[in-house]
Amino acid sequence: MNLLSRLKRLGGGTSKNSVTLPPTGVSESTINAAAETPPDSTEVYKTIAEDKFLGASANPEKVDMVQDEKVAHGDGADEQMLGLNGVEDKLAERRDEVKFVKGDHQNGDAKIDIGTVNGGKPAFTGMSKEELMKYANDPFWVRLRWIFFVGFWAIWVGMLVGAILIIIGAPKCAAPQPLPWYKRGPHAKFGSVDTCSREDIQVAKKIVSAGAIYELPAALTYDVKKPEVEEQIKHLVALYQGSDTRIILDVTPNYVAKESQLVQDAIANPEKRSAFVWVSGGSSPPNNWLKVGGNRSAWEKLEDSYVLSQFQDGYFDLKMNSTFIRNEFGGVLKHLVGLGVHGFRLKNTKFFVLSDGLENEVTSAVPKDRNWGPGDYGFYDHKQTTFQSGLGDVLYDYLSIVKNASEEGFLSVAEDVIQPQAYKLSTVPDAYGIDIPIYGDLVKVLSEPKPKKSLQKDLENTFDLSGKNSWLQWNFADVSLETPQDPSALAMFVSLLPGVPVVPVGAVAYQNITEETYRQITVLRKSASYMHGELSYYQADPLVAFSRIKSGNPGYFVIFNPTDLPQASNFTIPKNLPDKMTVSYFSEKYNNNVENANKVSHSGRVNLKDLKVAPHSSIILTYVPEKAE
Repeated sequence: MNLLSRLKRLGGGTSKNSVTLPPTGVSESTINAAAETPPDSTEVYKTIAEDKFLGASANPEKVDMVQDEKVAHGDGADEQMLGLNGVEDKLAERRDEVKFVKGDHQNGDAKIDIGTVNGGKPAFTGMSKEELMKYANDPFWVRLRWIFFVGFWAIWVGMLVGAILIIIGAPKCAAPQPLPWYKRGPHAKFGSVDTCSREDIQVAKKIVSAGAIYELPAALTYDVKKPEVEEQIKHLVALYQGSDTRIILDVTPNYVAKESQLVQDAIANPEKRSAFVWVSGGSSPPNNWLKVGGNRSAWEKLEDSYVLSQFQDGYFDLKMNSTFIRNEFGGVLKHLVGLGVHGFRLKNTKFFVLSDGLENEVTSAVPKDRNWGPGDYGFYDHKQTTFQSGLGDVLYDYLSIVKNASEEGFLSVAEDVIQPQAYKLSTVPDAYGIDIPIYGDLVKVLSEPKPKKSLQKDLENTFDLSGKNSWLQWNFADVSLETPQDPSALAMFVSLLPGVPVVPVGAVAYQNITEETYRQITVLRKSASYMHGELSYYQADPLVAFSRIKSGNPGYFVIFNPTDLPQASNFTIPKNLPDKMTVSYFSEKYNNNVENANKVSHSGRVNLKDLKVAPHSSIILTYVPEKAE
């Protein structure tokens, strides 16, 4: 049997033009044996070596040899081939497609194209270990491996360092800032600038004073650049140099003497009269305005004009909202800051803005004294001369001048603002045009022998009307001389409210309180719960109490008993307050006014439900808030 006829038999007849050949190395006898074996439903073919086809028929017809599944053959060659040892494995390992291409007709040559069945792409087998080992010590691959190794660890270390730097450089939760010096207090109140002495330093030291307040006479306000006045200020500043106490001046800027340069300039130059309430011509006063607290006209005749003079005779009122006065008084403030003054308290601020219409004052709806008549100052409501719209903005202009001159500077008032809304800015809700205002009669009410109003209500109203976040001045000059209260009890209770105590050195609050008490108060006022804590009120009539607490810090619970008898602290305690608290401080005479069973000691534990507060005394307890379930 020649080669071509065998191929036809393996391909299933003459109609086939392709066949799958057995792998190279399978002998012709194996093929013949397989031909005599009965056919099977599955055909398996092996590649025929290329040299077997030499001398084959010159038939130019192209033959593709592919496997036909489930075609019966009668020669049984497939079973015979499959019966050989290891042949089946070889057949599974390689399957090639053989294509015959027409060649030379004369010589009967044919071109055989052998490729894989699966799209003509050989299976990927990878490299053997021996092939890989050739490159193990190759300089190029050794260098490349080192580059990747070093690069990996460099990147890893870089990421580690970067993470550490991010942690270090990330913005942290800002620690609570300490209060500015003028809010820390307390402040000692002295007399006039020309009365200062070295003894004042020891007085200020007793109350651990942050500021020393002196009064600059009204006549000198616009004369601070004169050598003699300047020398007084420098002497005062030098006294406190080296101490922790800063100088504060009480200044009266809203009127000047007839002999002052401002008045003389206005007389000579009518354009400068805009600084005053100046009415030219006329034979009678322009309206019914009266001198403050008096029963005479507030208008003084000056040549052929009337000039407003609400205060002292021979002193003319200034319009503090005029551009001219703003420049003049702004220059005064900056000059005083340059001399070493750190703060200012302005007097008569409610008179800073006056009505341009010069309308008559109307009768007060609620006169303080029924005996007053049309000729008395208190008979009128004074809406034309006090608390005019824009007052807060005018004060803020002067505050800005001080702040620009010194970061530590402050500007406030020396008297009760009475109407807090008038002192607030027109453009910023609830913001004052000044620092630390004075408002309310709380100190006075607390010190009265028999208060005419509820202490708890007065405390709440003070902060409701002045503003929830207000920081007030507490004027200890309001303490009644006839008070039955222990002065140290009043000082402790008021000093832990939001605000700064102002202590006149001649007042009861100074003379009857020890230096140790003031030092205890100072320690408490430096705590985070005091400086930044929330204020809450509690009442167990007749006791009055409040708490100060900042998250993450121990809280303070302050109780004051204004009565003559010990009082049980039967407060309605919220869930976040514990029943047992630690005694921090108490007023100086606390244990003198109670029985032994009710006496307390520093750092002692007390049950709030069982505590009886000594009469006319205060006690300060510390606690850690309990977590609500």
